[in-house]
Amino acid sequence: MSDHSFSQLALPTPLLECLTSLEYHQMTSVQAQSLPAILDGKDVIAQAKTGSGKTAAFALGLLARLDVKRYRIQSLVLCPTRELAEQVAAEIRKLARNIHNIKVLTLCGGVPTRSQIVSLEHGAHIIVGTPGRILDHLQQQRLDLSNLTTLVLDEADRMLEMGFADALNAILADVPAVRQTLLFSATFDKAVRQIADSIMQSPVTVTVASPHTQNSIEQQFYQLDGVSRADAVKLLLHRFQPASTVVFCNTKRETQELADTLKQAGLSVIALHGDLEQRDREHALLKFSNNSVSVLVATDVAARGLDIDKLDLVINYQLAHDVATHTHRIGRTGRAGNSGLACSLLSADDGQKLAALATQLELEITAQPLPDNSVLSQKLAEPTMQTLQIDGGKKHKLRPGDIVGALTSGGQIVFADIGKIQMLDTVAFVAVNRKVAKQALALLNDGRMKGKKYRVWRL
Repeated sequence: MSDHSFSQLALPTPLLECLTSLEYHQMTSVQAQSLPAILDGKDVIAQAKTGSGKTAAFALGLLARLDVKRYRIQSLVLCPTRELAEQVAAEIRKLARNIHNIKVLTLCGGVPTRSQIVSLEHGAHIIVGTPGRILDHLQQQRLDLSNLTTLVLDEADRMLEMGFADALNAILADVPAVRQTLLFSATFDKAVRQIADSIMQSPVTVTVASPHTQNSIEQQFYQLDGVSRADAVKLLLHRFQPASTVVFCNTKRETQELADTLKQAGLSVIALHGDLEQRDREHALLKFSNNSVSVLVATDVAARGLDIDKLDLVINYQLAHDVATHTHRIGRTGRAGNSGLACSLLSADDGQKLAALATQLELEITAQPLPDNSVLSQKLAEPTMQTLQIDGGKKHKLRPGDIVGALTSGGQIVFADIGKIQMLDTVAFVAVNRKVAKQALALLNDGRMKGKKYRVWRL
C-alpha cells in the first residue's frame, strides 16, 4: 500500500465508487495507518488532530461492516459537542450516498427530545451523538444498543475534559462486550490511556503528526504593557488585515464581552460560547465558515468541530491553561498547505505558562511590543459574503441546485458569486457575494423554486 490509494483496500464497491466520485483518491496518513486494522475488525487507538482525515477513517470502517438489511443500531459514534456530531454525521452520510436505505441519526443536547424519540421509534443503523443525550435515551429505555458492533469515541480527550467521564462509563456498561472499539484523540494523556485500557482489546496504536507542521505556523507573542486586551486585539487585526480570525478566550463571559466591544468598534464579529442558544451557536458557525463574518470570538469547548481550511489568524486573548490546548488552538491555522499566524497576548503573570510552552514545543519565545496605534488608520475590509436564509429545506424537496438555478437563471448573478449552501429539514442557507446580496435577496423573494415562493431574508 505504498501508494496510499483507497483502491488498495478491501472496501465494498459502493464505497470505492463514492470515494472516486468525491475525488478522494489518496489516503491521508491516519487513514493509511488505521484503515487496514479497522477493516480487519481490530480495536484501534489513533492519536490525530482535527483536519487529519480521521472522520473518514472510522466512517469507512463502520460503513464497510454495516449490514443494511439488518435494521438495528450497529454503530455508535460519541462526540464531545453537537457541532462536531453533526459534522461527523454529515461526513458519514456523504460517504454512504451510494448505499441505499442507510439511516444515520444524530442524538445531541440542545434540541427537543420529542423529535429524537420519534426518530428512534423508526429505527436507525448508525447513531452519532453526545454522551449526555445518549445516556438520557438509554436510561429512559428509548435506545437499544444490544446489536452494536462498532463503538467510536471521537476526540476522547475533549469528552473527558468536558466532564463526560461518568456518562461514558455508564454508556460503556450498556454496550455489548464483544464489539470493535475505535478511539480517536488529539492528545493521549493519562485519563485517555486509562479509558482505552479499560474498554479495548489488544488495540492497534496509530500516532499521526499534525497535518500542518510547526514550521507552517508562525507564532508571535505580544506583551500588553498596560494596553487592554481588547485594544490589543484591534491593533493586531488592523496590523495583519486577516480575512478570517479566531480569537480564543478562556471564559464565556470574556468571549461575549470582547465580541460586544469589537462590534461596537465597527468590526465584523460574532461570539461562540456555551451560554448561547443552540440556534445562535449554529448561526455563528455557519456565518463564520461561509465568510459572512470576519472574526469569531470563541471558547475552546464551543469551537470544537470548527473546521475551516483557510484561517488566516489565531489570537490567544489569554494563554491557554495547558500546552495541548494551545497547540490545538494554533493548529486551526496553517492547514491544507497554507501558512498561518498565531498571536498570543501576554501579561506579567504568564511566566509559568510561557516556560511550559517553550519547553514542550521547543520554542525560543521572545515577547515583542504591540503594533503602534498608527495601524488603526488602515481600514479593515468587509467580509466577502453575506448569508441569506430561505424558509424551505429538504422536507420541501428543495435542493442546492434549485437555489443556484433561481439565482443564476436571469444572468444577473454568476455562479462565482455563490458560496456555501447548507440544506436543513425546514430551512436553507446560501452565502452570496456581498456586492450582489441585495439582488440575490430580491431574486429569491420574487422568484419561485420548484414552483413555489419562499420567504428569504438576511441572516
